[in-house]
Amino acid sequence: MSLKARIQDDVKNAMRSHERDRLAALRLVTAAIKQIEVDKRIELNDEQVLAVLDKMVKQRRESLGLFEKAGREDLAEKERFELDLIQTYLPEPLGADELAALILGTIEGLGASSIRDMGQVMSALRGQVQGRADMKAVSQAVKDQLNS
Repeated sequence: MSLKARIQDDVKNAMRSHERDRLAALRLVTAAIKQIEVDKRIELNDEQVLAVLDKMVKQRRESLGLFEKAGREDLAEKERFELDLIQTYLPEPLGADELAALILGTIEGLGASSIRDMGQVMSALRGQVQGRADMKAVSQAVKDQLNS
């Protein structure tokens, strides 16, 4: 079953079981997916849906930090709930050692030797780490590896 179909099934199940908070959060996810499909006039595959979910997780983390800083625990709790729900659809996160090995293997496989090869390395890594690691952290690790 595709990731998109799984999310749609969960929306139906949330409706049947009258889970309002879960339903609202899932509708946000489906709306984000649908928005991209309408804008680009394409049907999203699992990799593209993962990218949407990854972006939503990043947004929730940023909002959560701002709400906690502002002392808005009510809004922070809602963001935490949405963040936890969205993360259930993402694959298992990569550990630091796994990520480092993946980056090193990709750099060696491509024969990358300088910072000018960073785009090529990031393109090769994107499909493997999408939704499993923070792309900003991956970018910094690749940069560090290529500079050493």
